[in-house]
Amino acid sequence: MPGRPFRCVADGVTVSVRLTPKAKKPGFNGTQAQADGMALKVGVTEAPERNRANNALLALLSRAWRIPKSALRVDSGQTSRNKLVHIAGDPDQLNETLCDWMTTQHD
Repeated sequence: MPGRPFRCVADGVTVSVRLTPKAKKPGFNGTQAQADGMALKVGVTEAPERNRANNALLALLSRAWRIPKSALRVDSGQTSRNKLVHIAGDPDQLNETLCDWMTTQHD
């Protein structure tokens, strides 16, 4: 879906994320245009040390989307603010879940 920070892939969905570690409070801060499309802006209070910020990101996404944390992983950007998060599962079902979430939370 154009203008969304996620894309369907064969084994799930990938989500582009712009992470802000050491934020004052955790949460979602809309979307941001990037060279390769849109990214979901997310803040976590943890520092980017010893994978703490990445783990906090996955926990936050898991709670918000009601998806098991075991289905989420950071595919790229382990040490960058720009990340690509993979969600394992049925792409069509995940796409619908994320579209609904974006509509009710962020449009």
